Amino acid sequence: MRKTELEGKKVLVVGTGKSGVAAAALLYAVDAVPVLYDENEKVDREAVRSRLPEGCSPEILAGSFPQERGAEFSLVVMSPGVPVDTPFAEGFSKTGIPVWGELELGYAFLQGRLAAVTGTNGKTTTTALVGQILADHFSSVFVVGNIGDPITHEALSTRPESVTVAEVSSFQLETARAFHPAVSAILNITPDHLNRHHTMENYVAVKESIARNQTMEDVCVLNYMDPYTRAFGKRCPAHVVWFSSKEKPKEGYYLEKDEIWHRGENGQVCLLNIHDTLLPGIHNAENVMAAIAVTSALGVPMKEILETVRHFKAVEHRIEYVATKNGVVYYNDSKGTNPDAAIRGIRAMDRPTILIGGGYDKESSYDEWIEAFEGKVKLLVLIGQTREKIAECAKRHGLEQVILADTFEECMDLCVRNAAPGDAVLLSPACASWGMFPNYEVRGKVFKEYVNSLKE
Repeated sequence: MRKTELEGKKVLVVGTGKSGVAAAALLYAVDAVPVLYDENEKVDREAVRSRLPEGCSPEILAGSFPQERGAEFSLVVMSPGVPVDTPFAEGFSKTGIPVWGELELGYAFLQGRLAAVTGTNGKTTTTALVGQILADHFSSVFVVGNIGDPITHEALSTRPESVTVAEVSSFQLETARAFHPAVSAILNITPDHLNRHHTMENYVAVKESIARNQTMEDVCVLNYMDPYTRAFGKRCPAHVVWFSSKEKPKEGYYLEKDEIWHRGENGQVCLLNIHDTLLPGIHNAENVMAAIAVTSALGVPMKEILETVRHFKAVEHRIEYVATKNGVVYYNDSKGTNPDAAIRGIRAMDRPTILIGGGYDKESSYDEWIEAFEGKVKLLVLIGQTREKIAECAKRHGLEQVILADTFEECMDLCVRNAAPGDAVLLSPACASWGMFPNYEVRGKVFKEYVNSLKE
């Protein structure tokens, strides 16, 4: 469905957040007739319209959807936060009306080459690094998706010579149909969002669908050490390039001691020492290898890639050093929104740590996270919906130094009172922020504001 097919057609955009507004703006620009819908009957219609381009003043439906109006629409565009297995969404599919996500809509109008990065963890750092490498080489580069602006916000600005990198979530992939990146990457797959996808099998299948439309002329970058991606490599329709933090794949990138190597038809070559980068931890070595693989596949010379890698700084909210106050080092890992990501956070600590955990319940298991503490955690301060659940899990593993806090401010006060010089305080919650904060960015910013307000 291209521009000419949408002209004059009514399109229902479900969701009035950032993605929904961007989708409506794109539809307006291609002469379609967007109608926004939000199940919240109290949505501020004028506030939504104020975020749209001048002249774009669509109808906004709120509350219970009027079923009799369903037949008016030629297309339904779902925002990523709206589940696709609800009776509301399935009702459109059953009547033959296409149901897309904003990823699919943006892709329909995208020009140039596209790289897409997914995975349970590491997406933001890898996408940001890929974007910087591309920007240092190509003249027209766009970085879209969860990391910044929705793909629908930038799609009409792309040109045939453009190169776009998208951070793609499982929620976005659920509604992708024609989506076809030239280079895809699946960094890892560990349990997450099971409240949305219901089973691990469904979650894995959604992640793998990033490569569904690829061919052997395309490239798929996969983690050799992840059992799910390693199995997928055997049936992946694209040319597979591996990266590995332990074993040596036949083709691809691997870590040997502190050095990243490339292995290919012409033998093995050492690319760089990870200590020459500003990204600490094995997980970041994996992110770097993935970024090298993606950008090399897009034609960036290796010398230029490595130059950018050496100077690239970690993204905000991902094991981010905040400050040292009264001899205590504070780290913001608010993007540790699931146990596997939080494992990476605690493993990066090299001193006694007071750890802040807890938040929205995504039906995760916390055993492996707590096992990864390995004596580093001197105190676990828990907040949010999952605090009792995590506390019980911690006690099963013999960790008795656990305190429950009612508010985030109380949590921070407890951390400061219990921290001694030489300790670290780490915000790495293993849970989403919803319920206490609108997103992990706000949670991380509140943490940093509190830390920076502390007096010496």
